[in-house]
Amino acid sequence: MIFDGAMGTNLQLANLSADDFGGPSLEGCNEVLVRTRPDAVEAVHRSFLQVGVDAIETDTFGAFSVVLAEYGIDREAYELNATAADLARRVADSFELVSNTPEMGSGSASATGKAAGSSRAGAEGYRYVAGSIGPGTKFPTLGQISYRELVAAYEVQARGLLDGGVDLFLIETVFDLLQAKSAINGCRDAMRHAGKDLPIQVQVTIELTGRMLPGTEIGAALVALDGMRPDVIGMNCATGPAEMRESLRHLSEHSRMPVSVLPNAGLPSVVNGAMHYDLTPAELARFHQEFVQELGVSVIGGCCGTTPAHLAAVVEACRGLTPTPRNPSYEAGAASLYSAVPFTQDTSFLVIGERTNANGSKRFREAMLGGDWDTVTAMAKEQVAEGAHLIDVCVDYTGADGVADMEQVARRLATQSSAPIVIDSTEAPVVRTALEWLGGRPVLNSVNLEDGAGEGNRLDSFLSLAREFGAAVVCTCIDEEGQARTAPWKLRAARQIHDLAIERYGLEPSDLLIDPLVLPLSTG
Repeated sequence: MIFDGAMGTNLQLANLSADDFGGPSLEGCNEVLVRTRPDAVEAVHRSFLQVGVDAIETDTFGAFSVVLAEYGIDREAYELNATAADLARRVADSFELVSNTPEMGSGSASATGKAAGSSRAGAEGYRYVAGSIGPGTKFPTLGQISYRELVAAYEVQARGLLDGGVDLFLIETVFDLLQAKSAINGCRDAMRHAGKDLPIQVQVTIELTGRMLPGTEIGAALVALDGMRPDVIGMNCATGPAEMRESLRHLSEHSRMPVSVLPNAGLPSVVNGAMHYDLTPAELARFHQEFVQELGVSVIGGCCGTTPAHLAAVVEACRGLTPTPRNPSYEAGAASLYSAVPFTQDTSFLVIGERTNANGSKRFREAMLGGDWDTVTAMAKEQVAEGAHLIDVCVDYTGADGVADMEQVARRLATQSSAPIVIDSTEAPVVRTALEWLGGRPVLNSVNLEDGAGEGNRLDSFLSLAREFGAAVVCTCIDEEGQARTAPWKLRAARQIHDLAIERYGLEPSDLLIDPLVLPLSTG
């Protein structure tokens, strides 16, 4: 699949005035141009379609209420997205793909077996419309906006894109994993309400440091986002293709999903007061050839600074290429905001630090009840320093407000713990509170069949949360008869939970950690 290039760069080349945006207060809000200057947006779409790309992106990168509120037009989010998607859809439908390889026109939408925005999707010559969803200007992991606020904003945007006729959602330029989760779930809420199922493509942005903006390694991003089950994962923006190579290699070697890459036209610089990108069309095409033939990348295109000339060169060089087959090495694990931890340790058993537990540690309990959050975070760090791979966090204590306490603990450990978190609670609201702060991939502790498998009980609530937030789950060998005491009984309880998790909730076996509950005689 070959995507288009930069919407913003090419709109800037049109030398639009404040009047084109609807006045000085809206100047710079490219998303409003679908209403005030649809011809300018259409011209950009056409310029890329004319050089033979498979997919164009809607002019909606910042078209959700959080960003639009800065211009005073947050209530127009749905309308702007529906208008932008309809505009792109009409332009795309007016073109026929010129290709010697019919499969290039079928792309991710048909490859995933999902229904696209048009009944013609997947047919030879079809041009796809990707609903562009950007990161916005607020950092949920730092508490600048809540997860729930972001989900609601993205749901409105996704609803507009759906109604306008997009074929897939493109969640791009992700710099905060919690933001990516909110966008994915906002899209899924919109699809659920509309009765549609479109592919989701997620792309993170890696800085020159080799990490995402808050310090997230590409391995942590992959583990966290793999748990969310998007259809395509990749990278875009921040750098040119040369700087993306090693992170892209990691995705190629470990991602179970198709991989995408939409780089900038090199690193930006300011020349004569204007932004300048110095990567030539031929150079971008050469990098993409390498990515497809050496790393098995399936989706290519351009981001900031890429023009129709860049994509013309990419189409000419890559149209007939077949991505080299990949044999990814998937490793189940958890992730903090910063790094991933595989469940299978080569030189150790998986160590879970349990001191940050209100029922097992007097020091932690007193610090939590006294609001001494510095001690709470210090205790987590101490356990990491002593070799813990994961940190168990339990705030459940008689008389305490679990939701309020978990809010305080999770918001701090989200950024101050380098190790992934095991959320240890019997209360679903407490677990959800933690999940809404943790951008990495946590583990939920735990589920069992003590009160059955009915709707709304603990097992149902926890496995539903695990699927929604991409978490792993500890499953304990307890069924309706009680704690299993013999090997066959333990196995029977484990299999029953396993089958429910897979068949009813859509989890995978690698999402489950089975705890057989082997207790010492001293416990009675």
